[in-house]
Amino acid sequence: MSQTMQREIDEAEKVLLHTYNRYQVIFERGEGVYLYDTDGKKYLDFVSGIAVFALGYHNVEYNDALKDQIDKIIHTSNYYYNLPAIEAAKKLKKISGMDRVFFTNSGAEAIEGAIKTARKYGYLKDGRTDHEIIAMEHSFHGRTMGALSVTGNPHYREPFEPMIGNIKFARLNDFDSVERLVTDRTCAILLETVQGEGGVYPAEEEFLRKVRALCDEKDILMMLDEIQCGMGRTGEMFAWQRYGIKPDVMAAAKALGCGVPVGAFLMTEKVGAHSLAAGDHGTTYGGNPLACAAVCRVIELFEKLNVLDNVRQVGGYLEKCLDAVRNDFSCVETRRGVGMMQGLVFDRPVGDIITNAMDKGLVLINAGTNIIRLVPPLVITREHVDEMTAILRKSISEVCGGKN
Repeated sequence: MSQTMQREIDEAEKVLLHTYNRYQVIFERGEGVYLYDTDGKKYLDFVSGIAVFALGYHNVEYNDALKDQIDKIIHTSNYYYNLPAIEAAKKLKKISGMDRVFFTNSGAEAIEGAIKTARKYGYLKDGRTDHEIIAMEHSFHGRTMGALSVTGNPHYREPFEPMIGNIKFARLNDFDSVERLVTDRTCAILLETVQGEGGVYPAEEEFLRKVRALCDEKDILMMLDEIQCGMGRTGEMFAWQRYGIKPDVMAAAKALGCGVPVGAFLMTEKVGAHSLAAGDHGTTYGGNPLACAAVCRVIELFEKLNVLDNVRQVGGYLEKCLDAVRNDFSCVETRRGVGMMQGLVFDRPVGDIITNAMDKGLVLINAGTNIIRLVPPLVITREHVDEMTAILRKSISEVCGGKN
């Protein structure tokens, strides 16, 4: 690291609130699937801004769409209509099969809206204000007070208690644990279709189908968090589309805007007609023309670049390469994941491996202390997978010891 970069990092520590233990690097620009720091060093990016930059960096068509919108209008507020929001909602409705869209600024805000939707849906049914939501252990939905309340990790919640009430936690892929918690006050069941921060755990098809049937039987809302696993990361536009079920409410964000802060919660027509009404929810910036211009171009480019086909093909190759790593190193216990959302589970903390890989020009992140999470841009090729695998193998070998 140059003295100049170190000075900038030292300055950052003086002015930024220390809520992140950041890696000691300053990224300055990106090109394709590579990042460059302020010293000019090149890094292969297998994080993509935590599953955000699905199209990679410096996509000219994406950049031009934003520049064009900036020259027209950036913001007007939700007291008025704007054309990009109308078009973005239509495109999002088409790729999701949902009916109503509310644009937010982030995934956490999308979860907040989903929670309010569920509570209002229950209230309109029976007038009660004591409805319960069932969420999942080890889940992560965001750090606002509502999203934190349904996050199934006590470590995140305890310093900020009391949370919002009437939240229960079941176990992902354990339907009996869900069914035992259902009462006449249950208004929603919320889960990530693939848990991300909690360890890259995909929900099983049988589990999802049983939850869907239970919700239909009891008139409970099935709410899916697709913030990280959605927008093509599993090989379908949304992960639940693999399983022949459909949620009543869905949260999306991250790759929805590919870098521009935007999220959304979507719902069926039935839920839209029996939940939030005028005055129940709002946002100043949500759905502004700039963010929605990004959403429109992202969805267009997904189709033009055949992103889903690439995820299916290269994602399968990525799984194969990671399975080979698992087989070759005794410190790797297993691989979990779907498509380009993968986790390698180790028998020890992975921080030193990630740092070692960073030094070698590969950007990785963890999911918990002992899992390396791989969420690259969705436009990577087999050659990029080979490059990543070669560096990862060297880093594992240097930190954990040689092959089996």
